[in-house]
Amino acid sequence: MEKWEYVSIKVETKGFIGGILEIEDFNHQLNTLGEQGWELVSCFSINERQGISREVVAVFKRRKQQL
Repeated sequence: MEKWEYVSIKVETKGFIGGILEIEDFNHQLNTLGEQGWELVSCFSINERQGISREVVAVFKRRKQQL
């Protein structure tokens, strides 16, 4: 049976009221994990109030290495 492992990252947005994602830094984090074999499976924002995004969460998975 295939087994999976998961990892999540949380990225804070910038700006006085939030909502500004530094895309180059975010892409760097995504690419670094991709090079390690992680596949992005979900990405969502965590809203503080009235749709203001304070953080973005990205969830990754990869096959668990058999020993």
